[in-house]
Amino acid sequence: MAERLSIIIPALNEAGGIADLLDALQPLRVQGHEVILVDGGSTDATVMLARPRVDTVLCTAPGRALQMNAGAQAAGGDILWFVHADTRLDDGHAAVLLQAMQSNPGRAWGRFDVRINGRTPLLGLVARMMNLRSRLSGIATGDQGIFVRRAVFLEIGGYADQPLMEDIELSRALKRISPPLCLRQHIETSGRRWEQGGVIRTIVLMWGLRLGYFLGLAPERLARFYT
Repeated sequence: MAERLSIIIPALNEAGGIADLLDALQPLRVQGHEVILVDGGSTDATVMLARPRVDTVLCTAPGRALQMNAGAQAAGGDILWFVHADTRLDDGHAAVLLQAMQSNPGRAWGRFDVRINGRTPLLGLVARMMNLRSRLSGIATGDQGIFVRRAVFLEIGGYADQPLMEDIELSRALKRISPPLCLRQHIETSGRRWEQGGVIRTIVLMWGLRLGYFLGLAPERLARFYT
């Protein structure tokens, strides 16, 4: 029997693009997969736009870890797929995911390669470095569309309740169970954070935050620099 996906989307003030993402997921709903949007207190039309396009809308306090954990608790699928609101997908991505999980029953989780959509060619290099780093380290980022068997996610306690680097902590916990499936098909994410903050400056900031985290600095302290 085919496994069922629960696609969990944390959102906060994403009215500008949420409809495009959700419209692309409608064929999956027709196939029996579910889409859950977890809103962190949007003050725009995010919830209004999402409600007719998803199976469930949840409202929580802001914070991706909190939002994604809430979505996981409400999910009924066999595989949880965490997708950022500024990601662009089609139903072909789901088919690749499901085929990979079916073909590798010993793997509990995985992620896609990412492509960053933006005006500057430098974002292509950023994406290639992200994908290479992830493949070598076994650590996934949220932009890469992390997916995990629901039973395993609940077994490890879900995302750590912290304001930053929750994807690193999840990857560390899941690596103890199995290596990740590193799918080479690309999902596309927005380059707005890099372009708004300056690509070079944002690269330096993100590497600095990761270094600080690996050196033991508290995520609450690091989050002050991540605005």
